[in-house]
Amino acid sequence: MQEEQPGLGVGVEEDVREPRRYKVLLHNDDYTTMEFVVQVLVGVFHKNENEATQIMLNVHNNGVGVCGEFTAEVAELKVSLVHRLAKENGYPLKCSMEEV
Repeated sequence: MQEEQPGLGVGVEEDVREPRRYKVLLHNDDYTTMEFVVQVLVGVFHKNENEATQIMLNVHNNGVGVCGEFTAEVAELKVSLVHRLAKENGYPLKCSMEEV
């Protein structure tokens, strides 16, 4: 779209794009408790108990579960927070992000 800029007398073309979106994923392991995974989903991803339980079961049964879709900065922050919480609590829980 081209707009006239006041006082410039020249059209300026705007290139507005939606920011890239990323899925944040939790990965199953043999040590992290289901209860801790639910706590992470409620605390970090603001899921209710039912949503958190469903995602946790996906992680447990399928090896991976989607926690949500976010912009890159938010996704990176959430992945980092999950890793920090897991480490502080002695769990090897892995979290990653991939472009949608």
